Amino acid sequence: MPTVLRLSGLNVVIYPDDHEPAHVHVRGDGEAKISLEPSVRLDWERGMSWATAQKAVRLVAANREMLLRKWNEIHG
Repeated sequence: MPTVLRLSGLNVVIYPDDHEPAHVHVRGDGEAKISLEPSVRLDWERGMSWATAQKAVRLVAANREMLLRKWNEIHG
């Protein structure tokens, strides 16, 4: 499970055997799944405070292009 970004206490992960559409998992005080396409969207969160989930969405949105590149590198 490659961590592709670490910032502000959050780890952004892309699982190599995961399914489309492109998305990331963010771990902090819980976990969230955030879609990258067609736009950045919080799909779910488990055990993560709402404030941390919103912080994760902002982090992913700010790095969306790089995360899409990483998704494509990992998933070919």
